[in-house]
Amino acid sequence: MFRRLSRWAIAVPVALALAALPGCGSGTPATSDPPGGGAGEVTVFAAASLTESFTELGKAFEAEHPGTTVRFNFGSSATLAQQIVQGAPADVFAAASPATMKTVTDASLTAGSPTTFARNKLRIAVPKDNPAKVDELKDLADPRVKVALCAEQVPCGAAAAKALQAAGLKVTPVTLEQDVKATLTKVELGEVDAALVYQTDVIASGGKVTGISFPEADQAVNDYPIATVAEAPAGDLAQRFVGLVLSRQGKDVLAKAGFEAP
Repeated sequence: MFRRLSRWAIAVPVALALAALPGCGSGTPATSDPPGGGAGEVTVFAAASLTESFTELGKAFEAEHPGTTVRFNFGSSATLAQQIVQGAPADVFAAASPATMKTVTDASLTAGSPTTFARNKLRIAVPKDNPAKVDELKDLADPRVKVALCAEQVPCGAAAAKALQAAGLKVTPVTLEQDVKATLTKVELGEVDAALVYQTDVIASGGKVTGISFPEADQAVNDYPIATVAEAPAGDLAQRFVGLVLSRQGKDVLAKAGFEAP
């Protein structure tokens, strides 16, 4: 009982802080009651790399459950996991690695075991004109090439470190970013010559960057687990949203975004 009280004692201030986060978004609520359940709001914490695919699924969920709003908090999985442990009122958590999900499961804050719903692989992202003439992973070790990486404590950074280790390369980045979207932005703005990001982010850039595959990416594939949060404020809707992600419709949306089946 004490743990439950301590979580919710800080839930309100955490919720107020989350409202100001740039990663948060919302759908547009409709007016009628959803079939098979009452209208309400479901809050989904999801890895930044899921932004495009989950936003599409959120709109589909709202259409299937009129009167329901899906609110997203996209960001670094490591940060999101800590927010949930600290009492943030989340209903669903979709992480970009088992390690970041483990932070939540170790605190006994998932309702049941997480389910792996997708996999993601790294690509080298370079500007369209590729000024540094990057062609393969070893080019990132050239000190003349400005490289952006995710910080190693977040899933995209851990994957990058694993791929570079597999290749026997040491890369000194000019910047370490807190999530994959921020890392990709450095390439889009021409602030760096290359970055290691997910293949889904290269696709989501809409042609702003060029993606280069490399063999070591196969040794650093990230599994994406999803779970409803224990004592979720909107437990029924949370289960329904997870069901959508795991459905054929969800798999099709994820595949279109560049995710691989688990």
